Amino acid sequence: MPKTVPAAGRKRIAALTSFVLLLSGCGTGAGRPADERPQVVTTFTVIADMARNVAGGLIAVDSITKPGAEVHEYEPTPSDLLTAAKADLVLDNGLGLERWFERFVQRSEAEHVTLTEGVAPIPISGSDAINPHAWMSPRTARHYVTAIRDAFIRLDPAHEAAFRAHAEAYLAELDAVDRSLRAELATVPEQHRALVTCEGAFSYLARDAGLREAYLWPVNSEQEGTPQQIKATTEFVRANEVPTIFCESTVNDQAQRQVAEETGAALGPPLHVDSLSGPDGPVPTYLDLLRHDARVIVEGLRGGAR
Repeated sequence: MPKTVPAAGRKRIAALTSFVLLLSGCGTGAGRPADERPQVVTTFTVIADMARNVAGGLIAVDSITKPGAEVHEYEPTPSDLLTAAKADLVLDNGLGLERWFERFVQRSEAEHVTLTEGVAPIPISGSDAINPHAWMSPRTARHYVTAIRDAFIRLDPAHEAAFRAHAEAYLAELDAVDRSLRAELATVPEQHRALVTCEGAFSYLARDAGLREAYLWPVNSEQEGTPQQIKATTEFVRANEVPTIFCESTVNDQAQRQVAEETGAALGPPLHVDSLSGPDGPVPTYLDLLRHDARVIVEGLRGGAR
């Protein structure tokens, strides 16, 4: 379940916030970027890529976290906070994902849009917390795109027609990914349509794609890879004859390797969730991330009976 920010971390964020407010208040427009386009800041790279597709170059979009970074427990730097302080619009995921961002975004004068407002949330099993990884389903991601479009229209109404056209084109690509995933999953034997991962980051995808789901630990859990978690996951894999199991790229796969050894299931290539890669990596865009994970999952589940 999502973690609260420790006292030391809260003090550090408060100090950084004060520092940024001091800098951003020094002179009228002293810190304004040379780029005259509206400035948008997002909390992580997936949202930034969506936003750039809707913007079509008409808005400057920056991400606080960089490619490969862990978004859950990221610690903002003074430079990050200064970037956000200069923004005209801030986009975040919400659902408890970026708790580190809440303290200073409340002090910003920029419009703040939480992209999961209105999304039907999935609770984390065994807790009162909500799974924040709604973007992992192409269907749910449509909500993000329309929310970004509407925020951009409010920010820059002169380019409304362009934002609507860019969003429609991007939504069509999302729908194509969704259709392809469903068509490919239809070729997987019913008994093997079960997705087993390290962290429970695929609940929205599993729900919308008709996959049974199991994972070693809940999102951002204090306990990861315990004997009880390994036992429960091992029993699920055996009972469902799961041919391939997976782990996310930003977490340790040691416990999942133990599950693979005990069950005979293959351990598939890493799945990408919280961050895009650099331009030369396997998932430089959000659509690449969806396609990569869909391909890896389908190929793994086609592995057949063990």
